[in-house]
Amino acid sequence: MQLNDVEQRILGCLIEKDMTTPDYYPLTLNALVTACNQTSNRDPVVSWDEATVEEGIDGLRGLGLCRIVHRPGQRTEKIKHAADEVLAIDGEQAAVLAVLLLRGDQTVGEVRTRTARYVDFPDLGDVLAVLRRSAERDEPLMAQLERRPGEKERRWRHLLGDTADDVYDTPHRPVATSDEAPPSSIAGRLNAIEARLDAIEARLGGDVGIPS
Repeated sequence: MQLNDVEQRILGCLIEKDMTTPDYYPLTLNALVTACNQTSNRDPVVSWDEATVEEGIDGLRGLGLCRIVHRPGQRTEKIKHAADEVLAIDGEQAAVLAVLLLRGDQTVGEVRTRTARYVDFPDLGDVLAVLRRSAERDEPLMAQLERRPGEKERRWRHLLGDTADDVYDTPHRPVATSDEAPPSSIAGRLNAIEARLDAIEARLGGDVGIPS
């Protein structure tokens, strides 16, 4: 299951509000937009309009991950998630998933700290057990990353779609060093092409340079 960045943020917000402020859940569209655009407990911080969030809601509804609910006496439609049913997760897994959706890649210690509002994990071992249980499913929800250069601890990532942290590394694959990182600019790509042409030229003994 691959969610885009808007769908990920919406799902994370719905799980978060369900577990941390149940009196105000399900959420109206306006409340959900506000939740998505929060400047606290969010990475990256965004500024989306209602149309963007509505599109994300439609995407999640198509996957069965959220629903529109109508309550007697209320005119305003509200939105709730169905992650526990569709993804077959318990409260602890939902809490961890929400943090990873809202905050990006996290160490075990960061997950424990940032899920304190959701559930009570007595120690890091309990958090690690939930992460491993989520990673060892037939369809894994989370994966542990290789250690980044200069960092002591490995991070964990959700597997419900690409994340902003994908520019740094990917699950189960070593982080590229500066010597092996793929070029991200036009100049870098040209340098890489020229290097390949130089190698071909050396093998052929002729000039195959880039025409001016």
